[in-house]
Amino acid sequence: MRHEPAWTINRLLAEQTRHPLPAVRPQVAPLAASVRKRDNVRMNLLDKTECRRIADLALSAAKADHTLVSISDENGGTARIANNQIVQNVESHRLVLQIESAFGLRRGAAVTTELSDESIRETVARSEAVAKVVPEDPEYLPPLEPRRYPVLASWREETAAAGAEARAAAARTTISAAREAGMTAAGIVSSSASAVCIAANSGLFAFERRTRAEFSLTATAADSSGWVQCASRSFDDLDIAVQSRIAIDKARRSAAPRELPAGKYTVILEPAAVAGLIGPLFGALSARSYQRGTSPLRNRFGEAIVDERLTLRNRPDHPQLLGDAFDTQGLASDFRTWIDRGRWLQMAYDRFTARQAGVAPSYALDAPHLSGEEGGVGGVEDLIASTERGILVTNFWYIRSVNATDLTLTGMTRDGTFLVEDGKIAGGLVNFRWHDSPLRALRAVEAFTAPLDAITAERDKMMLPAMRIRDFNFSSVTRF
Repeated sequence: MRHEPAWTINRLLAEQTRHPLPAVRPQVAPLAASVRKRDNVRMNLLDKTECRRIADLALSAAKADHTLVSISDENGGTARIANNQIVQNVESHRLVLQIESAFGLRRGAAVTTELSDESIRETVARSEAVAKVVPEDPEYLPPLEPRRYPVLASWREETAAAGAEARAAAARTTISAAREAGMTAAGIVSSSASAVCIAANSGLFAFERRTRAEFSLTATAADSSGWVQCASRSFDDLDIAVQSRIAIDKARRSAAPRELPAGKYTVILEPAAVAGLIGPLFGALSARSYQRGTSPLRNRFGEAIVDERLTLRNRPDHPQLLGDAFDTQGLASDFRTWIDRGRWLQMAYDRFTARQAGVAPSYALDAPHLSGEEGGVGGVEDLIASTERGILVTNFWYIRSVNATDLTLTGMTRDGTFLVEDGKIAGGLVNFRWHDSPLRALRAVEAFTAPLDAITAERDKMMLPAMRIRDFNFSSVTRF
C-alpha cells in the first residue's frame, strides 16, 4: 500500500462569480493567436483565461435560448507492452470544443477541434441548426446557474512532465523484471494531463486541470499468470518496480495449478476482485429505477443492504482517488455518504429525477471509498493468516448480469487464484466461473482490511477493503 502524500487536500470552496459572462468586445484578436505556442514534445494546455476567452466568443455568437460550452484539452500517451517488448509509445494532443444549444426543449450539439474565431462561430451555428430540427426532449433542463466548486488536488507536475521517454523507461523496468523471471510481460504505462472547462449563458463557469497515470501488467509463465493494475494522479506513485514484482510473484506461486470442484467456498477477495463484485451495486442505487419499481433494492431505501460495519462515501478529496470537482453538466462534486453502517441513505438522482422528487441532484459516485467502521484487520496477508481453508482471488473479469431483480452476476477469476490452507497459500488453482450477488455476498462478510487501492479493466479507481466472504458460489471450473 502506498503512503499518502504529505500535503493536505484543500477542501475550501472557491466562490464562482454569480454574474453573467461579459460580452466579447467587437474587436477580438483571433483566438488561434492567443493560444500559447506549443513545443513538439509536451504541449502547453489551455489555461483558465484562455478557456474563458473561448467561451466568451462562443456565447457572444449564440442565438439559442440556452447555450452550454464544453472544452477539453488533453496531452497524453501510452506505452504498450507485449511479448517483452514496447510495441507502441504514442504521444498525442487533443483539443475539443463542444457547443450545445437549445430552443425550448429542442437540443442540438456540434463539435470542433479548430479554435479560430471563424470555426468557433461556425460550430455555434451548426449546433443551433441541429437544435431547430430535432424532436423535443421532455427531460431537457437548461444549464445550471453559477455555483461553488471544491478545490481539489487534481494536478501533479511530475505527471504532466512524464512524456514518451518516461513511459518507455518505466516499461523497460517491468520488461526487465519479467525477462529475469523467465516470464512474458504485457501491459501499459500511460500518463495524461488535461484542462477541462464548461460555461453557459446562465453565467455558469468552471475550470479544472487534471492529471492521471496508470500502469497494468500481466506476467505470463508456462501455465500461470499474475496481474496488477494501479492508477494515480502522480506518475511517481505508480511504484512500477514494486508492482511488477507482485505480478511476477503471483505468476510464480500459481504455477502448476490444481483443479478444485465447483461449489461454495470461503473466499478472500483482493480489492480488485471486490471492485468487480460491487461495481454493479452502484448502478442499483439509481433513483430512476427505484421510482419505476425495477430496482433490485426496491422497498429497501433506508434499510441495511450490506454488512452493518461497512460505510460507502464519495471522497473526491482523497489523495489516492481521482475525483473531479465538477461533471459535464456543471454539478459540483460532493462528499456525501451513500451507505452508512450498512444502511442505504442516498439515491443517485440525475437532474430530471431530482426535480420530479423535489430534491437536489446527486453528483456521480466517482471517488468511491468503502471502509469498515470497526473490526478491520491489517492487510490481505492477515486475512490469509486467519483463514483455515479458502480461495484467494486476485481479480474477476467478464462480469455480466444474470438476474437484474436480485443483482445476480456471473464472471470468472483471473491471473492469480490460490488455495489457502492453515493460514498459508498452498498453491495455484485452475480458474472458476462464479454466480453470486453482491447483495448476498456483502451480507456474508467475515472480515475485511482497511481500504486499499482498487482498479480493474472494467472499473475505475476506488478505495476498497479486501474481504473474506463465506459461501461464495463457484458454479463451474474453466479450462485455463
